[in-house]
Amino acid sequence: MKKIFLLIVLISTFSCKQKISQADISNLNGYWEIEKVELPDGDKKEYKVNETIDFFKIEVNKGYRKKVMPQLDGTYLTNDLQEDLVVVIKDGDASINYKTTYASWNEQIIELSNDKLVLQNEQELVYYYKRPAKFSVK
Repeated sequence: MKKIFLLIVLISTFSCKQKISQADISNLNGYWEIEKVELPDGDKKEYKVNETIDFFKIEVNKGYRKKVMPQLDGTYLTNDLQEDLVVVIKDGDASINYKTTYASWNEQIIELSNDKLVLQNEQELVYYYKRPAKFSVK
């Protein structure tokens, strides 16, 4: 009986994901740096240094994501390429639907706060993001 109870507690602990509200979506705005990716088989890939950072701009659940490159002076180098997106919230679950000229895809928002973002894509890869540390050599 104890083993069954322990199993239920473990399953509920690991299967919980944050309920996302409309108010949480504003936390997506800004710069996000990838920390690690968890693969479906449990393997992890850690990112110590990132050449690019994701920038999100969302207003009323629509917006875009761009890849930007941090520069030594603290600024970001960017181009005109962006992924248009729509955030969909239903019953506390939230997803980001991306669309470009060449493809469309979806990511589930697992966790979202001012300083942490966790996304899971359709291939069950889980991406962990943090706010990038500001730096400058000036």
